[in-house]
Amino acid sequence: QVQLVESGGGLVQAGGSLRLSCAASGRAFSSYAMGWFRQAPGKEREFVAAISWTGGNTYYADSVKGRFTISRDNAKNTVYLQMNSLKPEDTAVYYCAADPALEATMWENKYDYWGQGTQVTVSS
Repeated sequence: QVQLVESGGGLVQAGGSLRLSCAASGRAFSSYAMGWFRQAPGKEREFVAAISWTGGNTYYADSVKGRFTISRDNAKNTVYLQMNSLKPEDTAVYYCAADPALEATMWENKYDYWGQGTQVTVSS
């Protein structure tokens, strides 16, 4: 069992930056691939970024590539999402998730554990 708690969301103007954190507790964090997903009002949850268990491989949705960076610190049991050049269309609830496979994936159904989410609002 893995418990995930996101933090770092908030209100920011377009062009600004935020860094989300996801703190994990429970079973060995370093043996999980981690991902970030988001859900905007009235839309389905969508993949944002993922990182392998070592941090050596990362994947991004086309919509955030070049603006967002996912990273992890296994010593701190934490995964991060650095978000730069934010746009109003990035407004959503952001969720982190843990996948017991070692390699990262964009497929939502591979993730077994989810956090409660943190709201990110980007004003124009």
